Amino acid sequence: MLNQLSVSNFAIADQIEVFFQKGMTVLSGETGAGKSIILDALGLTLGDRADTSMVRHGEEKADISAVFDLEKQPEALAWLKSHDLEDGKQCILRRVITAEGRSRGYINGHPSPLQSLKEIGELLIDIHSQHEHQSLLNKDNHRLILDNFAHINPLSEAVAESHKNWSQKTRHLAKLENNQDETQARLHMLRFQLDELLALNLKEGEVAELEQEQAELSNAELLLNKTHSALEICDEGETNITSLISHACSALSNLPCENQSLNEALNLLNEAQIQIDEASSSLRHFVDGFELNPERLQQVDERLSSLYQLARKHRCEPEELRQVQERISHELEQMEHGDQNLEELQKEVERLEKIYFDMAEKQRQARLAVGQQLEQQISEQLALMDMKSVKFVVSISPLERAKVNQFGIDAVEFLISTNPGQPPKAINKVASGGELSRISLAIQVIVAQSSTIPTLVFDEVDVGIGGGTAQIVGKLLNQLGKNGQVICVTHLPQVASQGDHHYFISKREKDGIVKSSIDLLDEASRTNEIARMLGGIKITKQTLAHAKEMIELA
Repeated sequence: MLNQLSVSNFAIADQIEVFFQKGMTVLSGETGAGKSIILDALGLTLGDRADTSMVRHGEEKADISAVFDLEKQPEALAWLKSHDLEDGKQCILRRVITAEGRSRGYINGHPSPLQSLKEIGELLIDIHSQHEHQSLLNKDNHRLILDNFAHINPLSEAVAESHKNWSQKTRHLAKLENNQDETQARLHMLRFQLDELLALNLKEGEVAELEQEQAELSNAELLLNKTHSALEICDEGETNITSLISHACSALSNLPCENQSLNEALNLLNEAQIQIDEASSSLRHFVDGFELNPERLQQVDERLSSLYQLARKHRCEPEELRQVQERISHELEQMEHGDQNLEELQKEVERLEKIYFDMAEKQRQARLAVGQQLEQQISEQLALMDMKSVKFVVSISPLERAKVNQFGIDAVEFLISTNPGQPPKAINKVASGGELSRISLAIQVIVAQSSTIPTLVFDEVDVGIGGGTAQIVGKLLNQLGKNGQVICVTHLPQVASQGDHHYFISKREKDGIVKSSIDLLDEASRTNEIARMLGGIKITKQTLAHAKEMIELA
């Protein structure tokens, strides 16, 4: 329930604070006094768009806060908790608009995006506009009204999501079927490429090993000759390094005196001797194990040639052929077993189609179950509004299979007949402006009765009616207020007299500056305001008596 609305520097209001209570609260005032300021300000706390013209002239910013009591609003409390914004049993929505055009929103003191304000606002308050009767000209709104009345919005959202999934898969299947020749050609090519790579059976690191072996085999004679030459120099030639170093070591051994430099030289020669011996051993090992093998060289050449050729074909390095094989294998598997497989995809489309039609049938049955109930209740309201001859029909007709959509498998439309004996027709072809306004009001009252939202706002929804009908509308709004909170902006005394609380909105000029104010009326002031609404500028004793009588009867 809305407890308090604070407005600062908004439009022509410098500082306004309104405290709301349970029941029906009436807002009235002369034209241009600023009745719309209250609802516009409230709308901003609920996430409506803002502009710089809303900031009071000469001020830096407009600041608006709305305080809600959530004692009996578990859904709103759950939403706040899920967003880490809870603050006991209350919710404070705040909006700040600067003269430079910036806008900021807050929920319980935490900066929040406008979308969050809208989401929590939808759980707290429902505003019915004076222009809502125009929405009846759009058949899509008829379906929304019926779904709201039936409380099946979650089901309708699920139907829309199911239709989306089914449609996407259906389009994908159609695309594949239209390109089946292309798909089969791609499959054939992938299988051929994979067979080639599998037949090649490339091992990890094999390319580098083959290239090294090829280099050795193709230079075998040169390697062998050079190795023999090195071996002769080191150890096997008539004059070799080993024998020369040996003679040098002998010459420096057993000298008659000790000399440090000579001893160091001898040690180095001994170490060199050991190194030469090891080098010679390695050279002999290479020579003994090495053989000329032209057949192996041919095999290596052919293997490398096949690898290079296939690598050029796939425009990659030979070492990358294994990755290419994995990629082709994965794509082939996807096409044979995934969404590219026509048979599997057809089964998936059929599965999604069944899910959609099962859910849409539940939606249809739910609509049918409450359609007559909505018809009856709206007809009863219309009769109270002096439209007894009007027949209101909720038409729920099945769609052709080719025309089913995200909204379900049936079309919803409100039809009326304004004269007995005439068949019901589309509202926009039959109803006049006044009739449309009263039909809209009847629908709003009925939908509001089944609403779980605690605060209902009616912004001059009584436009186009008067007399006894207006009095009945006032009673209906008062009855709605018994179960929650109704805030009603009205210009009709018959409606205003039914209120439990009455605020008067006025504007005054001081030093060339216009300011708007709002005052809670006591019994006497309220009688005067109802009299003003009845009689205009000049209020007579008879008018005051009539106003007092209306309040007493209400």
